[in-house]
Amino acid sequence: MSDTCTVHLAREQIMTNGAAVTAAGAAVVAAVAQAIKASGAIVRVESVDFQTLVERGDKPLVLVCRGGFFSGKYQYLMGYKGLVFYAKTATPLVLPAQAEVVEAKKIWIPS
Repeated sequence: MSDTCTVHLAREQIMTNGAAVTAAGAAVVAAVAQAIKASGAIVRVESVDFQTLVERGDKPLVLVCRGGFFSGKYQYLMGYKGLVFYAKTATPLVLPAQAEVVEAKKIWIPS
């Protein structure tokens, strides 16, 4: 489920439950919605699907970030046909030679 759908569902649940919502809870929902609006649509995909999209691109620009000391996960971000695709893997992906790879210190994705 996308982040946008999650925020939308959270708002519906708040509205339909009729429960009193604290100001802090409403502020969290609003902050998440604002982060999504600011960053645009980010589509989370499995590593296999991300690899397929990279191979489809003519000269794809791929951002890569290796996780911290404990996690060691790899994060990938790439634009394709107006959308931004994101994948997280335990092992590095083998990117095609035509891919332009930029190593980032940190990739932050709204959750």
